Amino acid sequence: MFTKFKRRTNIVFLDPQSSDNIKLEKGEKLDIILSPKTYWVKKMTLPLSSVREIKKLLPSIFEDSLPSGNYSYYAYKEEDSFILFAYEDKKILDLLASKGINSTDIKSIRFAQSEFRNLEGAVGITETESIYLKDGLLVVVPSVWMSESKDLDISELQLSKHTIKLQQFGHIVDTKSLYKIGAILVALALILIGEIFVTKSKVSALEASKEELFSKYNLQATMFQNRSIYNKYLKIHAKQTKLREAIAIFLTMPLKSTQKITMIEYKNNKLQITVSGVKKGSEKNILSYLNTKELHYQTSFHKNSMKIEVSL
Repeated sequence: MFTKFKRRTNIVFLDPQSSDNIKLEKGEKLDIILSPKTYWVKKMTLPLSSVREIKKLLPSIFEDSLPSGNYSYYAYKEEDSFILFAYEDKKILDLLASKGINSTDIKSIRFAQSEFRNLEGAVGITETESIYLKDGLLVVVPSVWMSESKDLDISELQLSKHTIKLQQFGHIVDTKSLYKIGAILVALALILIGEIFVTKSKVSALEASKEELFSKYNLQATMFQNRSIYNKYLKIHAKQTKLREAIAIFLTMPLKSTQKITMIEYKNNKLQITVSGVKKGSEKNILSYLNTKELHYQTSFHKNSMKIEVSL
């Protein structure tokens, strides 16, 4: 969706699938928010303290994730993690030009990731797509996947401080300027030669830290395998927690002096409880209690016992 909102400055959400153009009044400037479809993003915890150190490692970090192209990078720290970005300046510049936006019309350019970091629920960005936060990262999914998707509204959005400058290519440079640029590049090369060994050392330390972590906790070789195992045990934990809570409800159930729990059994995702001393018609105190606990249960009677079955 390509949407413009009026306020002291104009905000535009820029998405490749939008067919809209924008017309500006003289002197107007735009705050551009880039759709997640225009960049790549990662969230990582790294053994480094400053964003300046991280930026030197970004090409290496994204190396195996990006298709062929010329990329720029950006990063910022968020709590204990770093949010890392890679983007192609030319593709974004071409997209802006296709929407009728010149570089002189732009006040700032930002990532949707930083501007919707506190997003709650799903928000539609086109007629068929929505964005939502998953593990702290903003992702795009078909709207039909979401049970509910709100309309995009950034009229009251408080913009962050995280902005980027797109690099312009194809400038005509004269010979004198080339010599000046060459002299600057030589100076930078001398500096970078000194820093390249430091960077390699830090990359090696990062890889060693990763291997040590995987070895210490007996992790699988890939993050896909580790996430699969994590999700498996997460489901087991949730089921066990639900079972313990249900058992606690019955252990604290107020019974008459003639009533007593004689059996608790868990089988085939069903919790079965037998209470002796309960004839049909005398179970009112038990039912009154259970109806306050949001349990899905069934009851049956056999002689002087009441059987309660709860589906978990």
